[in-house]
This record gives sequence, C-alpha cells and structure tokens, in this order.
Amino acid sequence: MRKLKRFVLVIAVILIAIVAYTELVNLNTTTMTFRQKLLKAFYPVIMRFSKNDNSTVAQKNTNAKPPVSFYSFSTVLNNGDKLNFESLKGKKVLLVNTASDCGYTNQYEDLQKLSERYKDKLLVIGFPANDFKEQEKGDDKQIAEFCKVNFGVNFPLAAKSSVVKSASQNPVFQWLSDAAKNGWNNTPPTWNFSKYLVNEMGELINYFDKAVSPLSAEVIKAVEEK
Repeated sequence: MRKLKRFVLVIAVILIAIVAYTELVNLNTTTMTFRQKLLKAFYPVIMRFSKNDNSTVAQKNTNAKPPVSFYSFSTVLNNGDKLNFESLKGKKVLLVNTASDCGYTNQYEDLQKLSERYKDKLLVIGFPANDFKEQEKGDDKQIAEFCKVNFGVNFPLAAKSSVVKSASQNPVFQWLSDAAKNGWNNTPPTWNFSKYLVNEMGELINYFDKAVSPLSAEVIKAVEEK
C-alpha cells in the first residue's frame, strides 16, 4: 500500500509539473485549448523525435518545365479576396497545408519568422485543411484569429479546403502532387505542415515533409539559392 501511495504521489507531481510548465510557456496565448497549449509547449520534443522518422525531402532533378503553368492558378483567401498566382512571378512561394490542433502547429511561428526574414523574395501561403485526424475543425474566421493572436501570422491564409488526393482536392494541391502537371513530383501531403517550394519561374523545386522545420538548413538553403 505504501508503494502504491508513493507511485500515485509521483504521478501527481509529474502531472502538476506538466500543467504548470504548459501554462508558463503559454502565458501570452488567449484562444488555445489546453490540448493546443500542451502541443505548443512540447513542440521541441515532438520535433526531436520526428527527426528519427526518415523525414522526406525531395528536390527537382530535371530541367523539364511544368506541363501546366503554376501561374494559371488562383486561390481564394480566408478573407474572401482572390490571389492570382500570376502576381507572384519573380518570387519564391512556399505552400503549406496547415492545422490548428496538430503537434506541428507551432510551425506557424517558424513560418512567420521565415516570411519576415525573406519578405522581399519569398511568399508563404498557408492552406488550412481538416484532412488529418480532423485537426482543423474551425471555420476561416476562427482559423485567422487563432493564427494572428497566438503566432502573429500575417502571411496569406487560403480558405479552408482539402489537400489530400480526392475528388475535392484543392486544385493547387492537385498541381503540387501530380507529376503530369508540375513536371516531377507525385508526393501528396503526408500530414499537416507538408511544404512545397516553387521558384521564381513557377517551377516546383522542393518538397519538405512535416517534420522538416521551416527554419531548417534545408529550407533556408532552398530559399536562398538563385
């Protein structure tokens, strides 16, 4: 009985410590659930363990031009405005499927930092989607508020859509994950925060899996390359 009481006490202390640490890390957050706070607090741990899952990084290794022009697309943003991709010529574009209730949600913060660091040569566009374990249940207004209040996001967010291969797949992600359209890549998003980098000429040049940080050496190198 004494051992059982000691075990219960230890567990209770650990749980209290976890709750206290989680609240301390999230002092400035106002619209997060406890689950979201917990995931944010332990994001570094999630990323460290994710490094062991053979994260995918793919790079274009052909001179072939995309059969379908990236600049023929547009997307509706979550404020109702339309973004024509033709206006993005001359800039790199990083397209990321996002979610608010995911272990990788803290990448919003890194994406914002990346966007600010390379604001003259890179545009980050988030595509909120509820495809993976229903980790994006909010509507466009709720998603925008969540990202702004908790991560200071000011890069464009598209209207919520589906990004996985299906009849309802967002046309932009159809292009990103179909070699017959983009010229080489067939990899669809494997989870939230999969990243696709398009160069200044509208060519898809890189795919980065969810466990690759937006501020990783691989992403930075790809953004800076001419």
